[in-house]
Amino acid sequence: MIRAERGEVIRYQTDWGWIEVSPLAVAAIASGAALECYGVVGMASRSLRDDLGELLARDASHRGVEVQLRDGAVGVDLHVIIEYGVRISEVARNVMSLVRFRLEKALGMPVAYVNIHVQGLRVSPQDERQ
Repeated sequence: MIRAERGEVIRYQTDWGWIEVSPLAVAAIASGAALECYGVVGMASRSLRDDLGELLARDASHRGVEVQLRDGAVGVDLHVIIEYGVRISEVARNVMSLVRFRLEKALGMPVAYVNIHVQGLRVSPQDERQ
């Protein structure tokens, strides 16, 4: 398994030549897809300090994604914060499906796995008033 860290690229060969994709580009695609899903409030930092999920700004949401390359397929771990009151398993399943679809469409290579790590729950302002 090759872990794609900052500065490294995901490189694979096609019939026409080599394609190199930055892990940051893959993370941006994955986080963008995750943020579109109903029930996802935002992306969380990959490291938990004091067991609190830190909500990342939209322009830094790629920091909540870890990208790996395994046997010619991409794998991603997404760290998300979910809206309180939604069914976590359904939201996670929807995120997995959309992220897999978007990555396969954009990269043209298989996605080995999409793991969802729910780092926290967020109560919306409407729920707080009731």
